[in-house]
Amino acid sequence: MSDPIIVDAHHHVWDLAVRDQEWITGDDLAPLRRSFALADLRPQAERAAVASTILVQTVPVAEETPELLAQAASDPLVAGVVGWTDLTAADVADRLARLRELPGGEYLVGVRHQVQGEPDPHWLLRPEVLRGLAAVADAGLVYDLLVLPHQLPAATAAARRLPGLAFVLDHAGKPAVAVAELQPWASHIQNLAGEPNV
Repeated sequence: MSDPIIVDAHHHVWDLAVRDQEWITGDDLAPLRRSFALADLRPQAERAAVASTILVQTVPVAEETPELLAQAASDPLVAGVVGWTDLTAADVADRLARLRELPGGEYLVGVRHQVQGEPDPHWLLRPEVLRGLAAVADAGLVYDLLVLPHQLPAATAAARRLPGLAFVLDHAGKPAVAVAELQPWASHIQNLAGEPNV
């Protein structure tokens, strides 16, 4: 039996000289307040026998996804990219098609939005968002859920409404582990995990 192939399914890179990462605030995140490149990952990936990585978007800026795709095209460590596009736009399908036509476009495997920053806990269930998610499914891509615990019920409902779309939960839905508050997160996670497309 051969050794398993290890894929890092969620990795970020950014260059603060190109674009700020406004989410990196406060003392707790201060160690992240620098640029990170694939060169920073490579030696650690080699030590851990990680064969490849999936680059995941960090900010809801259209320019970032083409940059990530270009990195994927030029570096064999990258197996795929989870990018960003405006899911509420009327032309989501066209935008996804244009991304696939770019250098590295064949590496686009999914889309994500910072739902955690949306004030509406039911943002994922808005008609225009569901239409956008359906376009993601039609494009054969996955959708990464970046949500907080109170948004998990809407994520579950969206998964039920779109059985043809594969959903990936990022960061376990960000439970309040530091203060040991696991409910209602644990119940919400159990419900979400029950959906076959999650």
